[in-house]
Amino acid sequence: MLEISPRKVVHIVFQSREKKMAEAELHAFIDALNDDEKVSLVALAWIGRETYEPEELDEAIATARAEATTPTADYLMNMPLLADYLEDGLDKLGISPTDEEEDFL
Repeated sequence: MLEISPRKVVHIVFQSREKKMAEAELHAFIDALNDDEKVSLVALAWIGRETYEPEELDEAIATARAEATTPTADYLMNMPLLADYLEDGLDKLGISPTDEEEDFL
């Protein structure tokens, strides 16, 4: 089970797409997440890039927790397709990013 709200994920997606203008803000936002939210975010990105299948969410979370050696914000912000991975991850888990995006618009 994801330990981060879809709303926070969509916030990160929007900031990631505006990375050059909001890089420090995005870094600070990710840094402020608790550990459970951070590992869920990493696992979600891995599902979005097809490193793990949606039914392997628990395994992805466990691996993200066990292998966390780099600050999460640094790790994620070095993914050039982070926004796409997060959106795809939500979609693969049956969570509509579009519903959350409507709250931002």
